[in-house]
Amino acid sequence: MSSRSDAAIRIASVSHRYGSGRDEVTALGPVDLTVDPGSFLVLVGASGCGKSTLLRLLAGFEAPSQGSVEIAGAAPTPGVTAGVVFQQPRLFPWRTVGGNVELALKYARVPRDRRAERRDELLDRVGLSGTAHRRIWEISGGQQQRVAIARALAAETPLFLLDEPFAALDALTRERLQEDVRQVSAESGRTTVFVTHSADEAAFLGSRIVVLTRRPGQVALDIPVDLPRTGVDPDELRRSPEYGELRAEVGRAVKAAAA
Repeated sequence: MSSRSDAAIRIASVSHRYGSGRDEVTALGPVDLTVDPGSFLVLVGASGCGKSTLLRLLAGFEAPSQGSVEIAGAAPTPGVTAGVVFQQPRLFPWRTVGGNVELALKYARVPRDRRAERRDELLDRVGLSGTAHRRIWEISGGQQQRVAIARALAAETPLFLLDEPFAALDALTRERLQEDVRQVSAESGRTTVFVTHSADEAAFLGSRIVVLTRRPGQVALDIPVDLPRTGVDPDELRRSPEYGELRAEVGRAVKAAAA
């Protein structure tokens, strides 16, 4: 466990509320977590347990009602702290595939003369080589989400945040993108936080899994994952007894936490 000074993420006594008076709802907390640099943390739980709320706090889109969130020792800043991938790709349809990535590179202050090279590097990283000049409507939903991932990686942010990015995709595309994100995260070395309600997805992706209770979300389970991160065939990993046991443990915890 990291100390305060070298932690990638430090969440201290965080609670978050929405509304006021009779309409006030406590969505999250209290939560305490310290995350090591380079970790792949998966937040898993039933709908409405505060997973996405916690992700927004990490991105700096909202400030906690109580407690503190620190990224590498400082408060998060929107657009600077993290690259974020949402459930929907949220691409600009009037721009090409490459144009969407180039816009992110512009905002990341990458020099104009380096953007095309960097764009192609990012598209290659997510398995979209040669697609820079294609229109958004010419590519599949899974490919659009790959573009969103490339765009989120454009800026050299310390965090990579993903909020149920594969929920709307078919099972085969979902598995392929899980494999891609697992590899991309390992290659980039960034600390990653991934939100899901799937025990299967959590077991495959995470180097650490945190299960949240029903609202207000609190930590019900926090376990490290002792499965190989590289050098293993994804299908072989999914068939392994260790993976099956982990998936079952997380699944039981999610059901118990939602009860």
